[in-house]
Amino acid sequence: MNTRPVCVLVGSPGSGKTTVGTALAALLGVGFRDTDADIENLAGKPIPEIFVDEGEEHFRTLERAAVAAALASHAGVLAVGGGAVLAEENRAALIGHTVVHLSVELPDAVKRVGLGAGRPLLALNPRATLKHLMDQRRPLYAEVATATVVTDGRTPQELAAEIAALLKP
Repeated sequence: MNTRPVCVLVGSPGSGKTTVGTALAALLGVGFRDTDADIENLAGKPIPEIFVDEGEEHFRTLERAAVAAALASHAGVLAVGGGAVLAEENRAALIGHTVVHLSVELPDAVKRVGLGAGRPLLALNPRATLKHLMDQRRPLYAEVATATVVTDGRTPQELAAEIAALLKP
């Protein structure tokens, strides 16, 4: 039996993948899974420590494995880390799935993530770094997405309801 996520959420840091994903899963009556949490459980430590101790490339290796495992085994709502789309392997794996890009503009993203606490890629000059990450990744999110939902100024419940409506056949 091939298990597939009901929906995969992608987007930059601060787009609401975890918050909206949790609300969407509750609305749909399915489980929620976040590949960042999977990576932390596998590594036995938080993502910032993985970056410091083993480096970004090691983290990305763990991330590719986590995305592949979750896509093959999770039947609920799945959130993948903001940088997962950087790997061609992950983008290819997302083909054929219902992928929703949670789009956010810089002001809302900054409000949501704060200025980098617990986010290793945002440790130095967080606002400029976040803008660069968003600009770099936006075309990749668009490439894998089957739908894009703008999150700015909206509640997780509003977004969950919109995405749930998109998922209806």
